[in-house]
Amino acid sequence: MLTFLAKGLLRDRSRSLFPLLTVAIGVTLVVFMDSYLRGATDAMFAATASFVCGHVRVATRAYAKAGADATNELALLGVDSILGELKRDFPDVTWTLRTRFGGLVDVPDSMGETRVQSPAAGMAIDLSPESPERKILRLEQSLASGHLPSAPGEVLLSDDFARRLDVKPGDKLTLVSSTMNGSMATYNFTLSGTVRFGVSAMDRGAVLADINDIQQALDMPDAADAVFGFLPVAGYDDRLASRLAARFNSGRDTTDRYAPVMETMRLASGLGSMFDLIGAATGLIVSIFIVAMAVVLWNAGLMGSLRRYGEVGVRLAIGESKPAVYRSLLAESFLIGLAGSVLGTLAGLGLGYYLQEVGIDISGMMPNATVVIDDVLRARVTPVSVYIGFVPGLLATFVGAAISGLGVFKRQTAMLAKELGS
Repeated sequence: MLTFLAKGLLRDRSRSLFPLLTVAIGVTLVVFMDSYLRGATDAMFAATASFVCGHVRVATRAYAKAGADATNELALLGVDSILGELKRDFPDVTWTLRTRFGGLVDVPDSMGETRVQSPAAGMAIDLSPESPERKILRLEQSLASGHLPSAPGEVLLSDDFARRLDVKPGDKLTLVSSTMNGSMATYNFTLSGTVRFGVSAMDRGAVLADINDIQQALDMPDAADAVFGFLPVAGYDDRLASRLAARFNSGRDTTDRYAPVMETMRLASGLGSMFDLIGAATGLIVSIFIVAMAVVLWNAGLMGSLRRYGEVGVRLAIGESKPAVYRSLLAESFLIGLAGSVLGTLAGLGLGYYLQEVGIDISGMMPNATVVIDDVLRARVTPVSVYIGFVPGLLATFVGAAISGLGVFKRQTAMLAKELGS
């Protein structure tokens, strides 16, 4: 029976083409929107973890409380022992030291006099060849010129920043900043290379220096702003991060403002409310798309059955039973819904996969952005993307036809001749 109905639908496009296109377009939009929103959310979380606070962060209570206004005066002391403790208690997590610093980058001329100066935002990390930071910050892929630091006193600048300063690898730079005790500090560096992160907030004026050099330059022996931890799972798992933080903080002194405390990315980034908003908005947008698509497909099923009022009357008049007519309508709607959902899912997955692999460069739209987010928009195709549009597309078409098809049982056989004659 299904084969017979399928042939009928293929030969009579007036009955199948419009419903099929409606289903396919609706499912495509739902699948693509779901993958796009997942990709956009993941990109923001990944950039925040890589550049701002990690998946978890260990800092002093005072530093954590100060948030974005925290300074090196609130740095964590005895970081070597704390780092060793973290690696012992949480071996599956990748731990690394980070220190933020600011100041002026002074570029001398051939006579040693200041040629140009510019304010800069710096980040001190472990730049040794075996450091996990090279992978976390994608330094090899981000290198625009020169080479990664291989000797003490070498630094990286963002490529845009280096162009503004008119410096190239091998040039000398002087950092003018302040120590963790508040006194003035100057330190000479050699530019080893430039990087382009693809994050506008970092590419405008970033300096990357080795943590050992900054500890020496800013009088921070065995000290760092924080220890960043990166979970061994793909993406950010807030429940896992919360369990790690609760385990580390259990039994620790809560009165000492310089005692270490572990925070999750949700808290350390200061974006907890935004995380909740993004999660709720994503679910709401996808739900609206699904409901709207279901209503459209339901109405398409209703309209299709109404347009076939005369056909149903002829079939009843020649002796076909009402249950048989009803079952055939359901079977046709199932075939149309199945074909449209398959086509729509494949199209949506194709668009999502393209955006996942190629992306869309939006750097020109946010030249002055301060939010740390990737300049290339990407989607993320997941197993959920396969059925999030397929199931509503199939069910809405079927349910619409099932409800409208009930009118078959209301037709009076005695009135068929009069209906057909009119």
